[in-house]
Amino acid sequence: MSSASSLPIVPYGADQTIYVVIDHPGAPGVSREIERADLESVVSDLMIGRFDDPVQVVAFNTLEHWSQDLSADVASEIQARYDIEAAPLPAYLEDFVSRHARRSRVVSQ
Repeated sequence: MSSASSLPIVPYGADQTIYVVIDHPGAPGVSREIERADLESVVSDLMIGRFDDPVQVVAFNTLEHWSQDLSADVASEIQARYDIEAAPLPAYLEDFVSRHARRSRVVSQ
């Protein structure tokens, strides 16, 4: 039994949006999900390396009955922050960003 299965499936509290990062730990066909309370925590945790191989970021709200894949938004935000710092993406984020980031960035000359 993985640690993800011990986490509550439904968020506690009314009208609460939960952000879930799906991280692939390396075993074929196995991934783990990590909950975060807000989108800034997701972006920050990804940038400081709290996830080895992020695959997807999903938000959901059980009271409002919606879920949304935010992977493209998160990947684009991460790319923008590294671009501002003129720093290369860390290796552990390259696949996630290349898979999900929008390609509408302007390349400076």
